[in-house]
Amino acid sequence: MDYFIIFVTTVAGLYFHGWLYVRIRRWMDRDLALSLAGKDKQKKAFMLEQLAQARAQNIKRRDLSKWLEAAAAGYPGR
Repeated sequence: MDYFIIFVTTVAGLYFHGWLYVRIRRWMDRDLALSLAGKDKQKKAFMLEQLAQARAQNIKRRDLSKWLEAAAAGYPGR
């Protein structure tokens, strides 16, 4: 029974750390997209759409910043 408790708590801890790691990466990606938008609310919405497109296209994380910078440069506003 002791091994079962150790196993369950270890698995729960590993799952929690994995979940937290994924959430922090998503927050960092969202923060990057919003920082490229500046204070313009419409551009923020545009950049969040671009981030969603990047995720849908499976853009690798190492290429994401360049991809988002290119998307921000191509913003059709003003």
